[in-house]
Amino acid sequence: MAQRKLLTNGSAFVRTDGRWAGVVWYMDERGERKRKSFSGTTKAEVNKKMTDYVAAFDKMIVESDESKKSLEESMSNWLKVFKFPSIERGSYDRLECTAKHQIYPILGGKVVGDVTSADIRKLLNHWMNEGYAYTTVKKVYNLLTDYFRYLTQQELIPKNPMTAAPMIKKANFLAAQGKENRPTSETVTTFTPEEIERFKAEAYRTWSNGERIYQQAAAYTLMFNTGLRTGEALGLLNSDIDLDHRVLHLQRGVKEVSRRDGAESTSGREVKVGKLKSASSKRDVPLNQATIDAILDLRAERYFGEDTP
Repeated sequence: MAQRKLLTNGSAFVRTDGRWAGVVWYMDERGERKRKSFSGTTKAEVNKKMTDYVAAFDKMIVESDESKKSLEESMSNWLKVFKFPSIERGSYDRLECTAKHQIYPILGGKVVGDVTSADIRKLLNHWMNEGYAYTTVKKVYNLLTDYFRYLTQQELIPKNPMTAAPMIKKANFLAAQGKENRPTSETVTTFTPEEIERFKAEAYRTWSNGERIYQQAAAYTLMFNTGLRTGEALGLLNSDIDLDHRVLHLQRGVKEVSRRDGAESTSGREVKVGKLKSASSKRDVPLNQATIDAILDLRAERYFGEDTP
């Protein structure tokens, strides 16, 4: 996509009918040569029209030049126009949060065309030195990569600053924070049998009058025994539970997202029921007797929703 630009400032001439006319030549977004014609009773009138048009054209070019906008204005618009319609609401909330809290405070006021690879490196190093998790900083890097790739592909900037600013290797990142780069399997914390019993006892603890402290305590047992995420457990319907075959069919999830008017966030949050995080998340979960007992307990409390006709 080419940048619109003026080729002439216009020239006035007398037509055969005695009226004055003028033409301003310009190049459009496709690189094609175009003209804008004007007419009037006097040369001064035509020159005034051409001068006003040229001024408006120049102003439009400045306002539409993405490279001269602040990064916050440009990225915010890119998120709303290109990302919001194409991804899940929860995913968009996370991108917006990353931009607002990790990118805009440091690079938001910088002119897009002036952002350099050194600026990107300083941004990543800043959050690394602040002790942020590697996965958090990687999300910052991925968002910037996606954004600057778009600008470069659309020829809105001549050079991609991300090219010379690769993501810090995880081992080096953790070493800079004084942490050991251990395999994921070694970083997973599991409950001991004693902790499991304490967890269950706490979930079903009651007040002195016998009422349970925690509502729908059996939901904790359900998630504990099956590994369901909170949103997955909240999305269960009675029809998803097959006690005869001792299996639970996981098909949807519940998530909390920002309340919005279009792409613009408004105050508060709202709950959405939708598809699961990934294709592999849609699965059948076997049930043991303890989990079945928890499900029966939850059914008595009308925890599970019903299918709508």
